[in-house]
Amino acid sequence: MLLRINLILLVAFALGMFAISLVVTSTLQDNATREVLAQAGLMLDSAAAIRSYTETEIGPLLEDKMISAFRPQSVPFYAATQNFLTLHKEHPDYSYKEATLNPTNPRDRATDWEADIVQRFRNDSTTRQVTGARDTPMGRTLFMARPIRVDSECLGCHSLPSAAPPTMLARYGSDHGFGWQPNEIVGAQIISVPLASAESSARRVRRDVLTAIAAMFFSVLLVINASLYVLVIRPVRRIARIADRVSLGDTSAAEFPSSGGREVAALSAAFNRMRKSLDKALRMLGD
Repeated sequence: MLLRINLILLVAFALGMFAISLVVTSTLQDNATREVLAQAGLMLDSAAAIRSYTETEIGPLLEDKMISAFRPQSVPFYAATQNFLTLHKEHPDYSYKEATLNPTNPRDRATDWEADIVQRFRNDSTTRQVTGARDTPMGRTLFMARPIRVDSECLGCHSLPSAAPPTMLARYGSDHGFGWQPNEIVGAQIISVPLASAESSARRVRRDVLTAIAAMFFSVLLVINASLYVLVIRPVRRIARIADRVSLGDTSAAEFPSSGGREVAALSAAFNRMRKSLDKALRMLGD
């Protein structure tokens, strides 16, 4: 009986663990994705803060120096990118780019997959943010992108080559980075954050949760087995042995035990009454 009960409990446990594993895996994966996207959003907000600071605080200080030499430090795009290049040295899995379709600086030119994101913003100007996942040589990453829209400050350098500072033309030339239109979406701020760390943490939590559930199940299984043995199996075996002796006419057999669970005790009491009735009947037949 114990074997059959244990098999039933093991099957139920296996099905329960499978269902719990699916739910826990899905929940932890969603949490990992939200965690990574939150990091990406924070980094994009940081880039926006750097751009704003550069435009309002650094640009005016370097305006006079632009006459003699072009100072890229005054360009918000450049400042944000340089800041994240420094971060990239310590965290090579993280990357940031102001991907532009027609940039002044060639390093900002959008790759094919980045150009697709920019085109999504251009096709739907109401889209404020795009997220997704992609496989890279460093592993699977999540990316978050926000559109770069031309404002009045941009037109001073990117409308026509004739309107751009001569020092900028001397540095980058006049073949690219021009022709931008007011309010046009020309690029996207794209941050890429690795999933590996968050997924590893999710797997560790999943393993710990399933291990704890398995340990609890086997503890419960031991308690159930011990309870069944003490309250049911052992008393029933004693009852069976005594019943065998009584059936063979052994009148010296011990009384049926009253230990065990309530039902087993009731069964023993019934056997004892039946035994007394049989003894009485046999004595009457003998007389």
